[in-house]
Amino acid sequence: MTTVATAPLRRPSPRAAVLRSEARLFLREPGMLFWILGFPPVLLVILGSIPSFRKVDGGLGVRLIDVYVPVLVLVALIVTGLQAMPPLITGYRERGILRRMSTTPVRPSTLLTAQMGLFGAAGLASALLCMAIGRLAFDVPLPRQIAGYVLALLLTAVAALALGALVSARARTARIATAFGMAAFFPSLFSAGLWVPVQAMPHTLRQIVVLLPFGAASRALDQAASGHWPAWSHLGVLAAWTVVLTAAAARWFRWE
Repeated sequence: MTTVATAPLRRPSPRAAVLRSEARLFLREPGMLFWILGFPPVLLVILGSIPSFRKVDGGLGVRLIDVYVPVLVLVALIVTGLQAMPPLITGYRERGILRRMSTTPVRPSTLLTAQMGLFGAAGLASALLCMAIGRLAFDVPLPRQIAGYVLALLLTAVAALALGALVSARARTARIATAFGMAAFFPSLFSAGLWVPVQAMPHTLRQIVVLLPFGAASRALDQAASGHWPAWSHLGVLAAWTVVLTAAAARWFRWE
């Protein structure tokens, strides 16, 4: 008589289980998904539908829609980092979820890592969607310096998440996190060039804006889109802000 040995079933790791669970919850938030994945592309379509945006601007030498695609890429990441992520993470802490998780084998850091990964992926997906719409609907050229564009885009995504993590660290409740995020939201949009493109700003203002993370990101993406490697000064500003914001968020973050 022979026996057949059966291999033991492999259980998913705690990290994989948390990521899968958080992904399901993430997809059940239509309002949040709209602001991340829908708002920047819709705004791009609205701007591209304005006739003057499809004409060459005399001062810039290019069409305004060509300038605004990188800007809307930044808007997607700013919305993700400042509007979507902080209230959710702060809400977890406010409801005691992070404190309860600290008594289980699944550490709270696992949950936070999963959330930042999901938000980062959603923000990048929205950015890529803006680029695709710009190309297909308005004939905006794809970035000519792909490697430089990808590097600047990834650095910007990490900086946006780090800024959102800092807001989450300082806010005690989800409502306060929303208020803090809104306070940083509009200055971030301005520095990204949503109202006035960074390259069209007066010289003194431009010199100040490019010292901010999204001002530097706007110039880096614009340079890469034009076929040039982004200036190391802009990439350095992005990297420096990411380090400072991450260190501050880690210093002030509380699990309960």
